[in-house]
Amino acid sequence: MTLGSLFDGSGGFPLAGMINGIQPVWASEVEAYPIRVPSARIPCMKHLGDVTKINGAEIEPVDVITFGSPCQDLSVAGAQKGIHEGERSSLFFEAVRIIKEMRASDRASGRTDEHVRPRFAVWENVPGAFSSNAGRDFQAVLQALCGVCDEAVSIPEPPKGKWAGAGCIVGKGYSVAWRTYDAQYWGVPQRRRRVYLVADLAGRSAGKVLFESESLSGYSP
Repeated sequence: MTLGSLFDGSGGFPLAGMINGIQPVWASEVEAYPIRVPSARIPCMKHLGDVTKINGAEIEPVDVITFGSPCQDLSVAGAQKGIHEGERSSLFFEAVRIIKEMRASDRASGRTDEHVRPRFAVWENVPGAFSSNAGRDFQAVLQALCGVCDEAVSIPEPPKGKWAGAGCIVGKGYSVAWRTYDAQYWGVPQRRRRVYLVADLAGRSAGKVLFESESLSGYSP
């Protein structure tokens, strides 16, 4: 499998991909200092620059697109301008655009069903995404990603405007699952809660990816 990383930072997603046998192909980042890290450590990975200037139909197609889009407008530590009004967090929709462009190009080249790329999308953000704009911003996230496969889909608002910390949507030929993780349980000496969302754009494996463990609790090997 191959991977493309949008809003790459210093290469966290590509590193995770390599650990799990997935080959990083390209990344998009605009800050010079973070780019230096993967440039030195993953020299085979191309750097595409500004996400707003990328055409998904013109770059090398990949099996997985990962993106931790800017969180400042969703975080409870900020003004929570939201995913639509916030200048930085609204860049989420640029990632969705690139995914759609790449998949349309792959279909035009003759690929069908599970062979259309990207097959998977992985999004990471702050838990404030659940509460921003009374829950409507996370609703917009789900709407946009489910809409890659089903333009007519309508995601309802959560009961009382509150999203559960984990959940799954299964549609016709696609699935989306999300879960909240805390870095303190993953070898990092700090509490750092983040939402991770997996979209399987050609199957029902999103929940399997997020919820089924490969090892037993308390058994580190």
